[in-house]
Amino acid sequence: MKRYLALLTLASCITAAALATESKPTSASPAADAKKQVLNLEKEWVAAELNHDATKLQRILDEKFVFSYGSEKPADKATYIKEFTDGDVDPTESQSLSDESVIVDGDIAVVVGTDTASGTEKGSPYRVVFRYTVTYMHRQGHWLALAEHLVEVPSGK
Repeated sequence: MKRYLALLTLASCITAAALATESKPTSASPAADAKKQVLNLEKEWVAAELNHDATKLQRILDEKFVFSYGSEKPADKATYIKEFTDGDVDPTESQSLSDESVIVDGDIAVVVGTDTASGTEKGSPYRVVFRYTVTYMHRQGHWLALAEHLVEVPSGK
């Protein structure tokens, strides 16, 4: 009988230990959630540019935002928004992001990807491909773009 009780106790302990260590479904990690949020913000940004939506760009870009293109002089937030919303605006008709890679470290996220834009300018169709890097900062519960650098990929590459 003692042997039976000892085996029963051992079996109960093994079962309890197995149940305690059984993996339970968990929500996505904070880094995975951040990556998803940043990639969604990237899509909102593209839509804001295509729709020449200054209000949405104001919300997406940090007050300290800086933009650089190739070797040109960097531009601040106001200049960047004006480029997409005032006067003779960008003729881009479609824009898609691909090859996106996201690194999240605490309140900082960096996205590297490819931006393909097409449209018609002065009656001629065009298609241009850029490689870009965007740095985001998480502030007061929201991701904001702090800096973007864009470089045109030469045709045929």
